[in-house]
Amino acid sequence: MSRRRVVITGLGVVTSLAENAGELFDALCAGRSGIGPITRWDTSRYPTRIGGECASFDLARYGFDSREARRLDRFDSSPWRRPSPP
Repeated sequence: MSRRRVVITGLGVVTSLAENAGELFDALCAGRSGIGPITRWDTSRYPTRIGGECASFDLARYGFDSREARRLDRFDSSPWRRPSPP
């Protein structure tokens, strides 16, 4: 049987607490919570008004220009969804 090798080249996260592994680890160790009032849309019609928003998420940190960023919705702007350049 052939054994396949795996190489981990990095670790990345985008959460309501942080946008990289180091900051996330620090926030978790400090006992901080990323849960709070939802501010991106009107929640008055929903039974809950709290969630884990990525409020400090900045597309420029991931190579998007401002024009491209304005055209994307929150889901499409996730850095892991960006297609690789040809």
